[in-house]
Amino acid sequence: MELIIYTFYLALLFIILPFLLTGIIRKIRAYAQGRKGPKLIQFYWEVCKAFLKAPVLHHQFSEISNLAPRLALYSSLMIWTIVLFEWAPFILIPFFLALYRFSFIGFAMEGGTSFGGMASGREILLSVMVEPTFILMILAAQSHIEISETPQGILIGILFLALSFMTILAEVAKPPFDDPRTHLELTMVHEAMILEASGRQLAFFELASSVKLSALLVFLVKLALEHSKVFDSILMNDLSREFLILPIVVVLAIVLGFWEANSVRRKWTWIPEFMGLTFIAILILGSLVKLS
Repeated sequence: MELIIYTFYLALLFIILPFLLTGIIRKIRAYAQGRKGPKLIQFYWEVCKAFLKAPVLHHQFSEISNLAPRLALYSSLMIWTIVLFEWAPFILIPFFLALYRFSFIGFAMEGGTSFGGMASGREILLSVMVEPTFILMILAAQSHIEISETPQGILIGILFLALSFMTILAEVAKPPFDDPRTHLELTMVHEAMILEASGRQLAFFELASSVKLSALLVFLVKLALEHSKVFDSILMNDLSREFLILPIVVVLAIVLGFWEANSVRRKWTWIPEFMGLTFIAILILGSLVKLS
């Protein structure tokens, strides 16, 4: 009976969480800005509506433009299944992240627009800065380190998870690395790469981004739950720990909504320095967690 409930719970998370988290982030961001904001399920209706529309493309696009959105959704779904169902080691996630990024960049460069090329360069810069740090996070998730119950261990663990959260913000192009609130193409990263997308192609891209966000937030929650002695002493079994994923991820989405509403994008010259320091800090903190 427990296995049936657990399977149903995972299937429910797999289907509704990408739409729910995007709706929560939009709603909280609007609330923090003094607006009513869209409904929680508005993103679902937007995707369904876009899927019914044929894309409008100019003559410079080839079959790559039809393949890239589907490839982006496929790679994000693979990441989502690996994180949620753990059918494969987490070390495969960077490969699918690279495939996801290749599809976006390929679509942007296919159009031959200046904004697409500019955003592709920024996306490549972010990937070069983020991937080493993200691989360290995966190595920590695959290892047997545990955050001890001592004040020092808890402090080190919180700092490690906070820096990991900043790395995920860079991966999903959120402030201070990108500003999804703006409509100015000169400041965009994710949005500028898909300016030429429309119809079902835009639906593929937006759904892929939402699935990727859900996967990385769940990955961060699992990293915290599976490597903390604090939760081991409170929870009875692994099944109870899994049921904490949903409320914690919802809290992270609320925090992310407030973060988007109150933070701004920093200069691009600041990003390499910050991500380099983040890589060194996570490396040191991971070592300290192991030693503690």
